[in-house]
Amino acid sequence: MYLELNKDLTPEQATLRDETHRFAAEVIRPAAIELDKLTPEEVIAPESVLWDVFRKYYGQGYHLRGFPKDLGGPGLGPLDAHIVAEEFGWASPGLSISLGVTAMPFTFAARYAALTGNKDLMDDLVTPYVEDREGKYIGCWAITEPEHGSDGLLFGTKQFHDPDITFDVQARPDGDDWIISGQKSAWVSDGTIATHACTFLTIDPSRGMNGGGVAIIPLDLPGVSKGPPLNKLGQRDLNQGEIFFDEVRIPRHYMLVDPDTYPAIIDGILAGANAGMSTSFTGLARAAFEEALAYTRQRVQGGKPICEHQLVQHKLFEMFRKVESARALSRAVSIYNRSTVPPATEYSIAAKVHCTQTAFEVASDAIQLMGGYGLSKEFHVEKIFRDARASMIEDGSNEVLGLAAARRIVDGYQI
Repeated sequence: MYLELNKDLTPEQATLRDETHRFAAEVIRPAAIELDKLTPEEVIAPESVLWDVFRKYYGQGYHLRGFPKDLGGPGLGPLDAHIVAEEFGWASPGLSISLGVTAMPFTFAARYAALTGNKDLMDDLVTPYVEDREGKYIGCWAITEPEHGSDGLLFGTKQFHDPDITFDVQARPDGDDWIISGQKSAWVSDGTIATHACTFLTIDPSRGMNGGGVAIIPLDLPGVSKGPPLNKLGQRDLNQGEIFFDEVRIPRHYMLVDPDTYPAIIDGILAGANAGMSTSFTGLARAAFEEALAYTRQRVQGGKPICEHQLVQHKLFEMFRKVESARALSRAVSIYNRSTVPPATEYSIAAKVHCTQTAFEVASDAIQLMGGYGLSKEFHVEKIFRDARASMIEDGSNEVLGLAAARRIVDGYQI
């Protein structure tokens, strides 16, 4: 376990870290390793260990970690939430993302209901999820489309207002309902197992991407269909798949965000999602470092453990340095942006880019230290390396996110 540099950590927070690490080590990581060996169809089959993880996760109330106490959640503070998310990322970023995104439609609905007093939202969506202890209600974040990925996050840019560039999924009003049509791509996390989708779509095409909205769509409605689960290089324990909407009718109060408030919402979502990615992949970087350190302590060459060779020590130190810098940036950004409105999104982007790049580099160094064994599927670091590679693409590719952050820095950085 890493040295906690925050001396103000309370006994309750230390206990939270220990208990979460135990759950991550005993439940999440073993299941992730087992799921990694399966086909995408086997991962979500009824007999899959995936469902055991969901039941245990919900059974212990982890699905409510983003909820306040008055709605049944633990009321975690920003530091508490970071501690929990890092441990889950240490166990497996794929399952961490899967388990984390499941709450998104329901936390979104809870916040909106609290602002508007909409009792129907609470009764239809929030209360059933809060009371769920078996993983019956599973959410997904449906934003990426076949022709729209990172560009869907670049609000504030000229192209974001171009009327020729809109989401394929569009909504039109019809009396007291909305009618939804279009397709989300195969990268929707939990896409083929979700019961509800937090769906980003276009309401006013004349505004381009800026004319967006957000709706909660139950995925058992007529007109909803799903593609097969995606077969991927890494994060194979994370179910992903496309969703199709063919004239799907939802009640008006399920449309939570309209074009007037959409830019602020996408800003908040981008800040939160990128900070979350930085946390999960700080955990993965730490896992890679720990695997390498343990191996070099027991691998003997030249008559002594290889950790006693200076070249190996130098590489271990560089890996250690990167992991600690990732945690420091990720924590600082997560704590600041969870308590600041509007968030400093460029810092969340910086954390996401830095921590995912760190995870990939540290995982690669771990393989190098382990030599041929690092390439073997018998060793956990091989999975860690594959899982890390996806992180520089998902939730916005690092290159495009960097351009978005650069625009904010150029326009807003005070000298």
